[in-house]
Amino acid sequence: MTTAGGALLVAGTTSDAGKSMVVAGLCRLLARKGIRVAPFKAQNMSNNSAVTVEGGEIGRAQAMQARAAGLAPSVRFNPVLLKPGSDRTSQLVVRGSVVGTVGAKDYFTHRERLSTVVADELRTLRNEFDAVIVEGAGSPAEINLRATDIANMGLARAADLPVVIVGDIDRGGLLAHLYGTVAVLEPEDQRLICGFLVNKFRGDPALLAPGLTQLRDLTGRPTYGVIPYSDGLWLDAEDSVSVLAHRVVGDPQTPRGQQWLRVAAIRLPRISNSTDVEALACEPGVLVRWAGDPAELADADVIVIPGSKATVADLAWLRERGLADAVVAHARLGKPVLGVCGGFQMLCSRIDDSVESQAGHVDGLALLDADIEFAPEKTLCHHGDHQGGHHEAPLHGYEIHHGRLRRSTEDDWLGVGIRRGAVYGTHWHGLLDNDDVRRRWLTAAAAAAGRDGFVVADDVDVRGRRDAQLDVMADLITSHVDVAAVLALLEHGPPRLPTIAPRLTP
Repeated sequence: MTTAGGALLVAGTTSDAGKSMVVAGLCRLLARKGIRVAPFKAQNMSNNSAVTVEGGEIGRAQAMQARAAGLAPSVRFNPVLLKPGSDRTSQLVVRGSVVGTVGAKDYFTHRERLSTVVADELRTLRNEFDAVIVEGAGSPAEINLRATDIANMGLARAADLPVVIVGDIDRGGLLAHLYGTVAVLEPEDQRLICGFLVNKFRGDPALLAPGLTQLRDLTGRPTYGVIPYSDGLWLDAEDSVSVLAHRVVGDPQTPRGQQWLRVAAIRLPRISNSTDVEALACEPGVLVRWAGDPAELADADVIVIPGSKATVADLAWLRERGLADAVVAHARLGKPVLGVCGGFQMLCSRIDDSVESQAGHVDGLALLDADIEFAPEKTLCHHGDHQGGHHEAPLHGYEIHHGRLRRSTEDDWLGVGIRRGAVYGTHWHGLLDNDDVRRRWLTAAAAAAGRDGFVVADDVDVRGRRDAQLDVMADLITSHVDVAAVLALLEHGPPRLPTIAPRLTP
């Protein structure tokens, strides 16, 4: 069988339905078969991003999918990225570079230009690879946005892509979601919907089977598979949806020593790269919880302030909620605080921001005697060969920020940040994925927190865990999905399918 030039769009009934992991699993599955495959997401809205080989910026999920396909992350895989800075505006990133800020109401004015960019990138990928697995955005059933859609049915119709809809049955109401997603679409969009995938199923598949039979009778479309729920699929979340939905990060493992180490990660309103704390959650005996009020910091041994797309606004939110005072009190007891990127900037004495918030001078938490100044040009760096202090192996990480460290009287930390006692700050995302760095830092943090009974494991490989997760998803698809039928869509395109009536009119 050949899949030369084939492409398939994986859409979802909702955000966080599992599209990203299904695309990653398909990419890994095809790559293991020797098929040259690339991921693609025309337009992503996420503050979880990664730096590419070109020095550009894409959604972190597309970087994960590229890894699944055996490729380095490239701006080609996510040509349009929207990074929300408020409820109504987003930073617009095109082919990896910031081109401005757009509002919800004026975004439609960019559609023609952006749709051309998307079409060009998809066409070149299809010419270069045997298969392209495309991830949709949100849900294709958002018919109020259909006129400006360049990532779901707008793209599918323009490129004549077969579409498979993924739904999260763990949320309930899935059969109605699958049926309704097709039914609200206009006939020319409906004809591209080829079938369904049920995701995160728990229980006896025999109990679900009659419902899937009725769904096929109602829609004329098959369900290609029922993918079981797996506790092992929690790394590299697409966006903050899962952060908001789950208080505990990952699946906590029994301590190697006699004590747990309790980490409170502050759930900022405009949190970015929330995945930084996932490396800590991989460690046995480390309990990572998201916190949104001072009471949730009371029993924490360690506080982490993650990145933010709106540093000054989120710092004001910390103060309004009483979290800022709680963080300062925690640090004054000598207990560990770690700030990453925007969180690092909040820990400093002074922030001068005429770029992101245009607020000018703002006082920080002053836990670090250092100043931050925002620059118009965003720093985008991917580090794979940085030699940190006291480390034989190079450190890996990446930077995405406007704020720059302009003054500091504090001690250097590993050559990638600064520290004062047990307060640490760095602009590096992914620093804790470096196993040796994480182990040393956790040992120091536990000592500062008085957790002498906590023992750091010496066998946790975070990057290996991320790769293993991709194999788990590929194995689940192999075992529970009609892969041959899905690959046939890549080769032959969408079959002739019936239209569902009645249909809602936009």
